[in-house]
Amino acid sequence: MRAFLQRVRKASVTIETPSYFSSIQKGYLVLLGVAEEDTEKEAEYLAQKTIGLRVFEDKEGKMNLSIQDIQGEILSVSQFTLYADTKKGNRPGFSRAAEPEKAKKLYEQYNNFLRKELGDSKVQTGIFAANMLVSLENDGPVSILLDSNKIL
Repeated sequence: MRAFLQRVRKASVTIETPSYFSSIQKGYLVLLGVAEEDTEKEAEYLAQKTIGLRVFEDKEGKMNLSIQDIQGEILSVSQFTLYADTKKGNRPGFSRAAEPEKAKKLYEQYNNFLRKELGDSKVQTGIFAANMLVSLENDGPVSILLDSNKIL
C-alpha cells in the first residue's frame, strides 16, 4: 500500500456527477494506492504512520509536530495510479494495483483507522473510483511517499 502525503494549507475535491465537494484546511492531502497483496495490516500500519509523521513546524521552525499535534485535517483520495508500471513502453500498466472491490475495502479501512484516531470531522474523502478534480495549496512544499511494502 502506498500513501503519497502532501502537507497542505488547504485542499479540496470536486466531482461533477454526482455533485460532490469535500475540503480541508491545514493538514494532509493523501493519495492512497492499494496493491493486490495488501491487507488490513498495511492499511492500519499506513494510517498510524500518517498520524505519527512529524512534518509540521514547531515554534522554532523545525518539522517536529504531527497531524494530531496541530489538530490538522486529512483529505484522503483513492489513487490506483500510484502502482503504475512504466518499465516497458510509454503506456503504464496497472497489474500490481488491487482489484476495485478489494482496493475500496482497504481504502475505507485506512480512512476508518484515521477517523478512529483523529475524529470523524478531521478526515474527509473523495469518492472511490470517481473522476475527481483535486485542488491543493501545497505547504512547503512537503511531499512524502509512504510504502508499506518497503517497510513491513
